[in-house]
Amino acid sequence: MTATRPTRPQSRFFRARVTAIIDLTPSLRRFTFGGPDLADYGDPGFDQRIKIVFPTARTPIDTMPTGEDWWTQWREMREDARPPFRTYTTRAVRPEAPEVDVDMVAHDVLGPASAWIATARLGDELLIYAPTTSHTGVSYGIDFVPPACTDDILLAGDETAAPAIAVILEQLPRDARGVVVLEVPDADDGAYLPVHPGFEYRIAARAAGDRHAHLIAGVEDVARRLVPSGRGAEVEEIDIDRDILWEVPRTAKGGAALKSAPLYAWLAGEAGGIKTLRRQLVTHHGVDRRAVAFMGYWRLGKAEV
Repeated sequence: MTATRPTRPQSRFFRARVTAIIDLTPSLRRFTFGGPDLADYGDPGFDQRIKIVFPTARTPIDTMPTGEDWWTQWREMREDARPPFRTYTTRAVRPEAPEVDVDMVAHDVLGPASAWIATARLGDELLIYAPTTSHTGVSYGIDFVPPACTDDILLAGDETAAPAIAVILEQLPRDARGVVVLEVPDADDGAYLPVHPGFEYRIAARAAGDRHAHLIAGVEDVARRLVPSGRGAEVEEIDIDRDILWEVPRTAKGGAALKSAPLYAWLAGEAGGIKTLRRQLVTHHGVDRRAVAFMGYWRLGKAEV
């Protein structure tokens, strides 16, 4: 009987240590992670989602379940014994090093992630759940799934969406065209995004006490200019205090839901604002629901995983 080789996992937890910390803008901080365990860290591209497990005094990373059924095991742990984790985007991978860059928003300490970001030092360790180099087929951690033929692309969100928007812009072909609408805490955060020759940039600092104002106005202007006149469709309203605001239109095989579209919109950030943008495009301007991907990355006053 011929022995069969064990199948290598397509995703797993990687143990990584901080090898560099760079403040890119007032609100965005780059952490470079290194270590031999990252040798088979995969990078399917675009806005690949990853999970980062942060150590705390009560829950060191070694208490994190890391087997195939880690999610179930984690949920079965006592709440105060669960290692906290949050969702981020792979910014860059250098397999020859091996190194991985992850850009995170630095802000006031509100929880375990922001506490770690504020106090991390070189040599600190954490866990990253990400694809491996063995990953094949469709990655459902990628939410940028535009039709093959798209006249314009709208990328809109807040500072938490900036790393994903940056990777998308870097990986789009030079002849792609569209608009970026980005709302950030500080005007100098606008320098974070790479320049794409086919995109118009509408970036502004958040007005005090008026969250989402720039996003809503910017997306409204884009819709008026780029969306063909059509009939709006009703959208199912989502209770963002109870449900996850997340929808990425796909075919059964994971590809784009449409073959072509005049506008493809990718929206990500605080759930309340994204809910408004979704209604704005689909109901008010008639954008096909199958051409709008929307992700509520976080909610005001709520801890997300």
